[in-house]
Order: sequence, then structure tokens, then C-alpha cells
Amino acid sequence: MAAAVVLAAGLRAARRAVAATGVRGGQVRGAAGVTDGNEVAKAQQATPGGAAPTIFSRILDKSLPADILYEDQQCLVFRDVAPQAPVHFLVIPKKPIPRISQAEEEDQQLLGHLLLVAKQTAKAEGLGDGYRLVINDGKLGAQSVYHLHIHVLGGRQLQWPPG
Repeated sequence: MAAAVVLAAGLRAARRAVAATGVRGGQVRGAAGVTDGNEVAKAQQATPGGAAPTIFSRILDKSLPADILYEDQQCLVFRDVAPQAPVHFLVIPKKPIPRISQAEEEDQQLLGHLLLVAKQTAKAEGLGDGYRLVINDGKLGAQSVYHLHIHVLGGRQLQWPPG
């Protein structure tokens, strides 16, 4: 855990150095961080469930690399590959729950754990002034990966209403 704290402090220092250049978060993120409806298109084509592994199951089994911020027996936290804010990471359960609407009563403790880990990681990432949690559910909710995940976004003033 001490290594995670040191890593988080280093990341905060790097973000402060980038911020000192005067470049706004949108330019730092580059084209991958621009919302252009691509996520909605991906959600429209995504296949709910099935035997094929998701990108998240491949990250969980370490066959696909990720910038991992935290891991325990129940969940994994990693940076989003197409960030929509200066800080954007995902919290995923190791248990394969396809959608929040398919979570069961037995998942109550796990779901609470995911929220607490999101809070702790947000604090480690320097998001003390606030952040947003997002869970997309199903095609109309723009869910593009059918493995439950919580988006945590922050590091700038977020706008309302979203979407």
C-alpha cells in the first residue's frame, strides 16, 4: 500500500507540472479523450453477455496491460484508456457481473466495496474537491463493455446535466 501512496503522490506532482504549463485538460487528453458519440456507437454494437471474454476480463487475467492503481481480492482499479477528464479511472469487480441491473442481493457487500474503493482511490488521486461516479447500464445507457464498471471522473469542473 505504501508503494501505491508514493505512486499516487508522483502522479499528482506530474499533473501539477502539466497544469503549470497552462494547457487545459482537454488538450492534454488528446483526441482519445474527446467525446464524439463513439462510445454510444460502441454501446449500440456491444454484445451483452456471452462466452467471449471482455476487455475487462482480459485486464483481470493480465493478458491485456493496464495502468493499475489498486487491486484487492474483490476488485481492480485502472486508468481509462480514453479519459474524459484529467483524472478518469475505472473500478471493476473481479466477479463477472455483466450489468448493474443484473446484480443480485448476494452482491450487496461487493457493490458497497466498489464504492468505498472508488472513494479511497479518488482521494489518492487528489480529487478532494469532488468527482463524479458513473455506471452505464445497457444499450440505452451507453454501456459498451458488459462487465460492471464504475467510472470515476474528476480533476476539473464537471458540467451538468451530463448526456
